[in-house]
Amino acid sequence: MLIHGHEIKGKGIDKETRCLHYHSEIDRIAIKFYCCDTYFPCFSCHEEVGCTNPQIWPKNQFHQKAVLCGTCGYELTINEYLSCNSTCPSCKSAFNPGCNIHQHLYFEV
Repeated sequence: MLIHGHEIKGKGIDKETRCLHYHSEIDRIAIKFYCCDTYFPCFSCHEEVGCTNPQIWPKNQFHQKAVLCGTCGYELTINEYLSCNSTCPSCKSAFNPGCNIHQHLYFEV
């Protein structure tokens, strides 16, 4: 699905990047996976329809844009995302703070 000019892959995606797995009001980001350079709403979507070689972003690449706000389309660097206090720096929409428990599935910790 094309959202804010970016191809987002996954299951049951809406216009703000919510998916079949995570679809609350504050589930509004997509993460570009390091392994396939493709945006997915969550790790489950990546497992189901993504590449066969999952890899996480290494710390030395945290300056790369890899998180998309589904509300406004702003692309955050990984450093920006990790320090944004679950709020988009552009439109101030809330992100799900619970995503932090899955951080290790996307980013080197």
